[in-house]
Amino acid sequence: MSHTLLVVSSQTLQKMKQHYGVSAKLPAGAVFASKVDGCSVTGYRSGKVLFQGKNAELESSKWAGTPAAPKKKSVPNTVLPDGFASMSVIGSDEVGTGDYFGPITVVAAYVENSRISALKALGVRDSKDMKDPEIVSVAKNLLKDLPYSLLILRNEKYNDLQESGMSQGKIKALLHNQALGKLHEKIAPKQPEAVLIDQFAEKTVYYRHLNGQKSIVRENVFFSTKGESVHIAVAAASILARYAFLKEMDQLSEEAGFTIPKGAGPAVDQAAARLIKTYDENTLRHFTKLHFANTEKAKKLVRGF
Repeated sequence: MSHTLLVVSSQTLQKMKQHYGVSAKLPAGAVFASKVDGCSVTGYRSGKVLFQGKNAELESSKWAGTPAAPKKKSVPNTVLPDGFASMSVIGSDEVGTGDYFGPITVVAAYVENSRISALKALGVRDSKDMKDPEIVSVAKNLLKDLPYSLLILRNEKYNDLQESGMSQGKIKALLHNQALGKLHEKIAPKQPEAVLIDQFAEKTVYYRHLNGQKSIVRENVFFSTKGESVHIAVAAASILARYAFLKEMDQLSEEAGFTIPKGAGPAVDQAAARLIKTYDENTLRHFTKLHFANTEKAKKLVRGF
């Protein structure tokens, strides 16, 4: 039986309890248990929520973007070669997966070891430690001569894929693999010493998502959480992906006629409700990832409760 486990905050757990209700016998430690189409959902006091059944992954993906419970420090689960930080590496990262508005942007970037010092001097580091104006400034310099591949998955296509039953994890794996393949072609005949993917799934899960693809990048591929701190190539990819995301958000704001907020918090609900009032519900398909819980929250705001 297919299953997916989420770890959520206490607030999200209560929201899920209200959403699903209690329609099944509660196991020990559970606060709610319910059955929906093709899936059973059980939430526990610990913050763990178990989805079981053929639609487990699809149902759990509806809660993407909701606050998670505090995480313990992650421990890299991959063994990297000695001196990895000084190697010539392709790094890949993505932005936008937790944002209700805007696309998913994925970038693979190639950094030769001879350029590592120059990129550090330029200010390349973990994009999460940089404010947007600095990201824009550094990204414009990187775009001049850093080999990279950018993919942008806008929301109409994202929603089509998600509604077809494809999980966000599979979508990300497909995008990363495609970006890596394109960059390998771009830099040929050069070959990187390694490829580092900022880890969003276990290696076995990542490659399982790619089953059936004609071309899969496998050679010297490594996975690591917090990849930006492991090799500067991932940091560069992260900055470029963020820059592309910001440009897309600016375009959406221009189309909407007001500034579209990032993230998946209350301000996002208000903005989505404003779009519905100004246009109609169908416009959300262009602007948002429809399966996020924010969609229903926005509709409730429009209805006045």
